[in-house]
Amino acid sequence: MAPTYTREDIERLAEEEGVKFIRLQFTDLQGIIKNVEIPVDQLPKALDNQMMFDGSSIEGFVRIEESDMYLYPDLNTWIVFPWTPEKGKVARLICDVYEPSKKPGGEPNPFEGDPRGILKKVLKQAEDMGYPAFNIGPEPEFFLFKNDEKGEPTMELNDKGGYFDLAPTDLGENCRRDIVLELEEMGFEIEASHHEVAPGQHEIDFEYADALTACDNIQTFKLVVKTIARKHGLHATFMPKPLFGVNGSGMHCNMSLFEGDKQNAFFDENTETQLSETAMHFMAGILEHAEAFTAITNPIINSYKRLVPGYEAPVYIAWSLRNRSPLVRIPNSRGLSTRIEARSPDPAANPYLAMAAMLAAGLDGIKRKLDAPEATDRNIYVMSEEEREEEGIKALPGTLKEAIDNLKRNEVLVNAIGEHAVEHLVEAKEIEWDMFRTQVHPWEREQYLSTY
Repeated sequence: MAPTYTREDIERLAEEEGVKFIRLQFTDLQGIIKNVEIPVDQLPKALDNQMMFDGSSIEGFVRIEESDMYLYPDLNTWIVFPWTPEKGKVARLICDVYEPSKKPGGEPNPFEGDPRGILKKVLKQAEDMGYPAFNIGPEPEFFLFKNDEKGEPTMELNDKGGYFDLAPTDLGENCRRDIVLELEEMGFEIEASHHEVAPGQHEIDFEYADALTACDNIQTFKLVVKTIARKHGLHATFMPKPLFGVNGSGMHCNMSLFEGDKQNAFFDENTETQLSETAMHFMAGILEHAEAFTAITNPIINSYKRLVPGYEAPVYIAWSLRNRSPLVRIPNSRGLSTRIEARSPDPAANPYLAMAAMLAAGLDGIKRKLDAPEATDRNIYVMSEEEREEEGIKALPGTLKEAIDNLKRNEVLVNAIGEHAVEHLVEAKEIEWDMFRTQVHPWEREQYLSTY
C-alpha cells in the first residue's frame, strides 16, 4: 500500500533525508520520462503547484502559442533515489500536467495531452460504473547488453542464459539482484526475479497495485533498471525485439476490477469457470478492440517484429484458460486473485495510455454486454488459416501502420484517450512509419544488391 503524504510530511522528509534536488517528473505521449529538476529551496513553490515548463518543447504536447504548463506534484509519489550521493540526494515527485487556464468555477484545468491525466479520466468512468478499483500486475521484460569502453551500448549480450538459469551462465544475476535491492529500498514489493527465455533477457515482477500506482511503478522501474545496469557496465533496453531469432520482450498485464475492497468483480464461484459475467463482458471488450488498442500497447515499428508466430508472443485475438498462444489468458487463481492476463503489450508502451486503452475496451464490453467467444484451448500457431477462420480467430495488426489505421477508426478508444492525444500520437507514429518505410535497410542490400 502506497504511503499517504501531506505537504508537511514532504517538507519534513526532504529536510531529514538531506535532499538537495527534486525531480518533478512527468511522462510525454510517447511514454518517455521527462523531468524538471529544482533545488530544494524551490520545493514550497512546487508544492503550491506553481512550477511551470514549456509544453511546446515536449513532443505531442502543444503548439508554441499555448506553451505554458503547470506541474502539480502527486505527494504520494515521493521517493528519494537511493543511488544518489550523500552530499546531494535527489528526490522525485511524479506530477500531473495542468493548463494555465481555469475552469468556469475556478478549478484547475487538466491538460488533455497528459497521459497520467488520461488514465485518471478513464478510471473515473470505471468508478462511475461501480468499479472503484482497477488493479494491474505488470510483468515487464528487458535485455542487458554490454557497453563499450565509451559507455555506448553494443550488441554483445551479457550472458548465454536461458529461462530461470543461474550463474555462472547468467552473468546478469548480480545486476538483477542490485536492481531488486534498489527497488525494495524504494518501497517496491518484488514477487519474482529471473532470467527469461532469450539470452540476456530478464524479468522482475512486482506486486499488483491500483492502475495509477502500477503505471507510476512501471516508469520508476524502467528508470531504476537503466540506472543500475549502467553501474554494471551494461545497457538495459525495453525495446520489444532487439535480436532476430529469439524471444522478444513483453509486458504482460494482469487486470482485475473490484466493486469494493474485497469484492473482485471478475470472480463468481457459481459458474463453471468461476469467471463472472462481468469478467466475460470485459474480456469480450478487450478482444473486440484489440486491433485498435495495439497501436497504443505496441507503439513502435519494432513492436511488430515481436508479434510473430514461434516466439511465445500472441499473434491471434482469442482467449484461453490453459494455453499461452492467444492474446488473453486466464491464470488459475480464483477468489480475490481472479484476473485477466493480456499478453500482447510490450514494455515500449506508455503505461498510462496502455492501461487507459485496455480499461476503456473492457468497460465498453461491460456496457454493451458483449459476449466473449468460446475459449480456444488448442495451440493457435499450428492451426491452418481455414481453421482459424472457421473459429472466428482474427490476427493482431502486422504493422504499426495497420494498428494506427485501426485506432483512428475506433470511436470508443478515440473518445477514451481524447482527440488531442490521439491526433498528436497518430501524427508522430505516421511520421515514424514513413521514415521506416522509405529507409533502405541492410536486409534489402543483402538480398538484392548482387542479385539485381
